[in-house]
Amino acid sequence: MQFDYREVLQHLRRGGVILYPTDTIWGVGCDASNAAAVQRVFDLKQRDAAKALVVLIADVGQLTQYVVQVPDVAWEWVDFAEKPLTVIYPKGKNVAPNVLAPDGSLAIRLVKDEFCKNLVYRYGRALVSTSANVSGQPAPDRFEAISEEIKRGVDYILQPPVALQPALPSTIVRLGLGGEVEFLRK
Repeated sequence: MQFDYREVLQHLRRGGVILYPTDTIWGVGCDASNAAAVQRVFDLKQRDAAKALVVLIADVGQLTQYVVQVPDVAWEWVDFAEKPLTVIYPKGKNVAPNVLAPDGSLAIRLVKDEFCKNLVYRYGRALVSTSANVSGQPAPDRFEAISEEIKRGVDYILQPPVALQPALPSTIVRLGLGGEVEFLRK
């Protein structure tokens, strides 16, 4: 069964906030270039605005669209990662300022899961991805674990055509321009 993405894409284009299954856990997201939509995500999650957000891309070639200088080591890390991998790059660009960390860095995950990858690809731009929970609460690994507060606070709930298996958060690694690697979550 093919999923019809038109409605969710319309919500994203209008600055909507969505609840959707990512390649890891259920997430809340929006257009990563829309500062007002990003602020709505922060408000919904009751999250400190100083905490950066992750963005999802569908193709490794998009890295240069969102990162000022991609460290050489990044290409291998991203291309050959077998499990979901979020990489923090030294300096982001072409996203809303409130997506970036205070130091200007940007966390990006190249999605490989077909359902999520199709969503990001069809939208044509990076999507914000943050766990679908109020800050400090457990991250939901399945739809039933998402609070009613979060469900009521989004503009659209994207239910995939088949039930998804519970998943785990991604590995997070920070890369430096000189090839430095720091694991923040394994």
